[in-house]
Amino acid sequence: MIRRLPATVLTAALAVATAVALAACTQAEPEVEPTMPPQATQTATPPPAGTSEASPTAAATSTETPEPAVDSSTPLTYDIEVFDVPAGARPHDVAPALDGGVWYTAQGQGALGYLDPATGEARQIALGPGSSPHGVIVGEDGDAWVTDSGLNAMVRVDAETEAVTAYPLPADRPNVNLNTAAFDGRGRIWFTGQGGVVGVLDPSTEEMRVFDAPRGRGPYGIDATPEGEIYFASLAGSYVGRVDLDTGDIEVLDPPTADQGMRRVWSDSQGRIWGSQWNAGQVSMYDPATGEWQETPLPGGSPRAYAVYVDELDAVWLSDFGGDAIHRFDPLTETFETFPSPNAGGNVRQILGRPGEVWFPESATDTIFVIRYQPTE
Repeated sequence: MIRRLPATVLTAALAVATAVALAACTQAEPEVEPTMPPQATQTATPPPAGTSEASPTAAATSTETPEPAVDSSTPLTYDIEVFDVPAGARPHDVAPALDGGVWYTAQGQGALGYLDPATGEARQIALGPGSSPHGVIVGEDGDAWVTDSGLNAMVRVDAETEAVTAYPLPADRPNVNLNTAAFDGRGRIWFTGQGGVVGVLDPSTEEMRVFDAPRGRGPYGIDATPEGEIYFASLAGSYVGRVDLDTGDIEVLDPPTADQGMRRVWSDSQGRIWGSQWNAGQVSMYDPATGEWQETPLPGGSPRAYAVYVDELDAVWLSDFGGDAIHRFDPLTETFETFPSPNAGGNVRQILGRPGEVWFPESATDTIFVIRYQPTE
């Protein structure tokens, strides 16, 4: 079923433009996903990753910041469309498919879903008994890769045949609460487990390695830069981790705000790392070229930044549980545009897109919506 918002609602939603405002930071304990198991005692077969602490203002090799290749301040016209998925699916993450469709993880039903935006129809592929899928990404061949906390495995779904293949974590790494994944520049899949691990799977050899994360539990969002480097966020550890692709060693990058609850990260076209700070209600940016940080409070009185995504214009999109809204942050003007959630209390836990459109799963309302945009004529 497709439901397009009335034009009057769209006009009101798109007219809301909010300047940057200071907000009080909340220091609540990091939120734990409903499927979070107790942390298991880790006795890794591969040696745990080493840890090095890095200063937020580490000396830079160059003080020059590259000119942005895209313009986040381009005036845009927006359109919003909302889709229903099966009741009880609890869509957690989404990933645009290569054929124009959209994959989503049906966490409440142990399945991977596929939404056809042209018809509004959704179908679901069962991933196996006990499945509780969290994240989904798409490979160059179009196959979907799922981090499945219930199966404690990486799961591959063939885009053509819909065949399901599971790649379990080692037996001595039980219940790691798999969260999200990203491809590095070598075609390998790095993944996070909120129980305190970061791992890598090589699809060509099926070899998997798992490493202990600094400060224990917390690894959550993960992304690759345009150069294929891997960064992740630690929700409980309140840091960004930079992974050595050869050794699995993890460098800790501490934001200026302590206990900020870094939830997800995303790279822009320049390789700068944007993050959503759950406890502090801020969007952050770490520039590897300079070692410097920038932090900006989200609009509203009690923002809670959950998901973050950077589009092809280098605009930064965030979901805000506290404001029940989506924010688009323009790094050039340092201002926000705010879009009220189509459904009250929808709980957008992840954001992903492709040129001209950004997709949002609402886990609390069994809906997925898209914001499409184009330059204003």
